[in-house]
Amino acid sequence: MMEIAIVGGGLMGHGIALVLALHGHGVRITDTDAETRARVPGLMESALATLQEEGAAPDGWDAARLARAVRVEAELEPAVAGAGLVIEAITENPEAKRALFAELDRLCAADAILASNTSYLDVFPLIPQARQARALVMHWYTPPYIVDLVDVVPGPGTDPAVVAAMRDLVLGLGQVPIVLKRFIPGYIANRIQSAISAVVYELLDADIAAPREIDDAIIHGLSLRIPILGHLAKADFTGLDLAQRAMANASRTAQGAPMRSKTLDALCTEGRTGVMAGRGYFDWGGRAPADLFRERDRKLLALKKAMAGIGRMEGT
Repeated sequence: MMEIAIVGGGLMGHGIALVLALHGHGVRITDTDAETRARVPGLMESALATLQEEGAAPDGWDAARLARAVRVEAELEPAVAGAGLVIEAITENPEAKRALFAELDRLCAADAILASNTSYLDVFPLIPQARQARALVMHWYTPPYIVDLVDVVPGPGTDPAVVAAMRDLVLGLGQVPIVLKRFIPGYIANRIQSAISAVVYELLDADIAAPREIDDAIIHGLSLRIPILGHLAKADFTGLDLAQRAMANASRTAQGAPMRSKTLDALCTEGRTGVMAGRGYFDWGGRAPADLFRERDRKLLALKKAMAGIGRMEGT
């Protein structure tokens, strides 16, 4: 277990602190704003109560234990003293981050790992050169105690052993680490979400459909299949040759999207056209297509039943 400091107690900071504390890490959290610091315990307690109500929290936790596990500090120095990992979760302002990393360089142990929760900024030029080998991005999604995705992103000078250690830490939290090869703004999930948003806004502006119809198309079409298949496995089931033709024949693609893909073209040239061929983006292990379709269908039906039981958030 590690001693971990979180700098920034807002929307993300308190949620990350809760995840880390519930898995046995010692956590200190600080923020320059007194009101934000004062809100941290209550926000964590409320989130913990929700997890407990749904049977998603470890046994034996209450507000008192949480207060012992997460220490709120008014000043940066005691918050980061002796911490093996410091997670920066402050505002997305490059100069504010540059100033903070300079302070962390002064205050932290030489072997401390510095991690940023930034969504879009390339923070590596903002981090002192001496810290580059032990600096990386660890980007969480809100609320982090429910959404289990964490992007783990090295900088140009990050030691691969540090990346591996943080990947293992995320796995130990029961989260899902996505290790990128290099920094790219928005990472994977946010970039895909941005592409969806571009098309949704175009549909709205062109008065093609109302917001309810657009969201229903996403919930009952995309959302039903994505949890089971993702996007690339779904393409393998559809057939990559069909995807290749659809891309070439499309009258409209998402904003900025290419009309062809060299990766897709290469797979089709090799005969790797998906489940029916035994391989596509993935190797399907020699299993009969009928068995794979049957397994997919069973999982989709189970998910459809679960989604019907959950219901949707309704707006007026």
